Amino acid sequence: MTSPSLHPAVGPARRTVMAAAGAAGLAAALTACGSDDDSSATADTGSGSGGSAQNGADTAGRTALAKTADIPEGGGKIFKDQGVVVTQPSAGTYKAFSSKCTHQGCAVGSVANGVIVCPCHNSEFSVTDGSVKKGPATQPLPAAKISVSGDEITLA
Repeated sequence: MTSPSLHPAVGPARRTVMAAAGAAGLAAALTACGSDDDSSATADTGSGSGGSAQNGADTAGRTALAKTADIPEGGGKIFKDQGVVVTQPSAGTYKAFSSKCTHQGCAVGSVANGVIVCPCHNSEFSVTDGSVKKGPATQPLPAAKISVSGDEITLA
């Protein structure tokens, strides 16, 4: 068998070519996975755009969430896909907050008797303003923008 050093016209060794091709394929696969992850992260964090396409949006680009009759007075309803909880603290008054607990990021689990409850550590938040009623959470739920037109509640 002849050695590559004896024949300088011989190209790179087969092993070198195969390793380079494998590395290029791996890089392409990782780039494709990375771009998929980035687009899904954008869809998750930009639930207004992702949610609009799936849940039907009016011409103003708002996501229809519910009818006013769907939100009980003194309680509320959690919209997991949109990441919001909509409440009706008093008759005809509607509020919305992030459904992500400010303690450790769990999704809130229920709304009743004037409070939004996180099932992970039992933090409670006011349906009126999202303020902490009972810890361990120390920060209020951030407000979300909604609008009420007639009997329809939309996410702005």
